Amino acid sequence: MASRLSQNTAMSDSSLAASPAAAVPPAPPAAPAHRAAIAQGTAEFRRSNRALFFGGFSTFSLLYCIQPLFPALSHEFHLTPAQSSWSLSVSSGLLAISLVLLSAVSDRVGRKPLMVASMFCAAILGILSAFAQDYGQLLALRAMLGIALGGMPAVAMAYLGEEIEGPSLGLSMGLYIGGSAFGGMSGRLISSMLSDFLSWRWSLGMLGVVGLLAAVEFWRSLPASKHFVPTTRGWQALPHAVKQHFSDRGLPWLFCLAFLLMGCFVSLYNYIGYRLLAAPFSLRQSTVGLLAFLYLMGIFSSVWAGRLADRLGRRGVLWIMLVVMLAGIVLTLFDSLPLIVAGMALATFGFFASHSIASSWVGRRARAPQALASAFYLLFYYLGASLIGSISGMMWGFDGWTGVIAMLVLCMGSGLLIALKLRHLQPLGAREAAG
Repeated sequence: MASRLSQNTAMSDSSLAASPAAAVPPAPPAAPAHRAAIAQGTAEFRRSNRALFFGGFSTFSLLYCIQPLFPALSHEFHLTPAQSSWSLSVSSGLLAISLVLLSAVSDRVGRKPLMVASMFCAAILGILSAFAQDYGQLLALRAMLGIALGGMPAVAMAYLGEEIEGPSLGLSMGLYIGGSAFGGMSGRLISSMLSDFLSWRWSLGMLGVVGLLAAVEFWRSLPASKHFVPTTRGWQALPHAVKQHFSDRGLPWLFCLAFLLMGCFVSLYNYIGYRLLAAPFSLRQSTVGLLAFLYLMGIFSSVWAGRLADRLGRRGVLWIMLVVMLAGIVLTLFDSLPLIVAGMALATFGFFASHSIASSWVGRRARAPQALASAFYLLFYYLGASLIGSISGMMWGFDGWTGVIAMLVLCMGSGLLIALKLRHLQPLGAREAAG
């Protein structure tokens, strides 16, 4: 009898569907089925971490490979240290602006497609930079490279926040930032070596090729988004997102901290080469480039600090890492090469640990649209690199390395006050409290 009832019901349903008179309004689309977040230990977790490691590597190697070339550019184009630093400042400044706009684009087209396009375009522009005929052309190409790279950092952070389970987010963010550290190290090291034995053009061209290979591996490895929901309100949502994120009691302070952190770190590496190439050290460019190996400290500290923050909480760890960075900056004042190297190592360790903690905190605290919250964090991050990096060049002209360090100590002191204030910040909910 049950089978007859089901048959009758099926026949009735099919006849209703076939009859125009019996047609009913279509039901609203069903909500997408819940899919589990990517968990630590799975194949998808390994693939996503490998892809984002290559993404961070490519972004930072292409962006910062120009940094150790400042003395070479000063010599070839007759530039002051501050003018030479424009080749980095213009990239980081335009990256800061474009990443906010491109994060809104990613809300429409998806995370992975935009990141892939960004990596390929940036690599091609890196190759073209090697053929610049004058400094104006080089600045134009570096500006376009900065715009292209804007499709990577904030979108990558949003991808991790959407796809990785909460207890594993600190580790994944640390691995991504570790890839960034490895890219910064490799870019500086390769460009230093090639510029010393060949030319700065070979440096930029070779790193552009490496960026292309990284883009291929990123495209091949990154799992497609499972929790991304496309929206056509990316641009329209921007004013509301600005109001929402900047009215939060914690996010604006984290944005300011990003500005100070990156500005101090970039300034340190921008001008240390000028100091070590001059008397009393008089080192070769390739020898100064070996400082890039200190980025290995950043690879370790970003992952280690991410795990530590997952276990102990970001509030209790962040300010300690800032103290470590400040101590390293002060050590570079001494006229002893071992102490300078130790100071650079401590500052690098503290910077990447602090950045790993602060950036993952933004991902945990921010409400939708999370991609724009990450974009605002990185907007301040790269603006710090551009503005503080350039002003530090003026301080070099005013009082040499002492002037640079005086400014950085002031900035880091402000950052430490922010971190101490954030210790008393109340979590918005269980998601942030858990991290």
